[in-house]
Amino acid sequence: MALLEINNVSKHFGGLAALDEVSFSALEGEIHGLIGPNGAGKSTMFKNISGFYSPTTGTIRFNGQDIQGLSPSSIAKLGIVRTFQETTLFQELTVFENVLVGCHLEAEVNLLDALFGLNKKVQQKANVHALKVLDFMGLTERKDQLAIELPLGSQRALAIAIALAAKPKLILMDEPFAGMNPEETRQMMDLTRKVNETGVTIVLVEHDMKAVMGLCENITVLNFGTLLAQGKPDEIRQNDKVINAYVGGGH
Repeated sequence: MALLEINNVSKHFGGLAALDEVSFSALEGEIHGLIGPNGAGKSTMFKNISGFYSPTTGTIRFNGQDIQGLSPSSIAKLGIVRTFQETTLFQELTVFENVLVGCHLEAEVNLLDALFGLNKKVQQKANVHALKVLDFMGLTERKDQLAIELPLGSQRALAIAIALAAKPKLILMDEPFAGMNPEETRQMMDLTRKVNETGVTIVLVEHDMKAVMGLCENITVLNFGTLLAQGKPDEIRQNDKVINAYVGGGH
């Protein structure tokens, strides 16, 4: 069953069409790749799904509900959480405190409660949940470190931990492997699979084709804001239009 349905979505900025009638679906429980050369419209699509933009035309359905036009916070409460291309953390907070921030998206956990313990019962619940997430992500030993002190791989893992603290149904992962060496990439691929195996659907924007082909069950390819191709990894790998788009884009 499709958890996320993108139906003929267009996004115009003045006379420029950043997206032009794009349609695709992400199935519940899968890792779905969204790829394309620079400027293809991938980040614009993520911003439309997560509520930072509203489509000019078209519909976005999540779990059967139309969500275009909803605020980012409303969409997050429905179960869609995004990680960003640049690691976005509270650098001067500890690893544990960063994960507590993710807890504020739950209906019963207020951000101030999570950070300052204004409600002891709520605080205890958030603490327990945060510790479980840190253990799951292999970050327990680093829980008292400042986020700014973490190596890149651990910062990316922390970003996913913050997303998981919100108990999402869908995570939009924006270039989680950018700047990583092969060993860091392998570890992050393992963590991504581990998260997916808990039942969380993942839509992945990434330029590392080895990671995309190794993780994704289905792939959607954009080029100049239009839908270029869709299919399984082997189909995409052999698609002449996709190859030409990447070669033409200098990839």
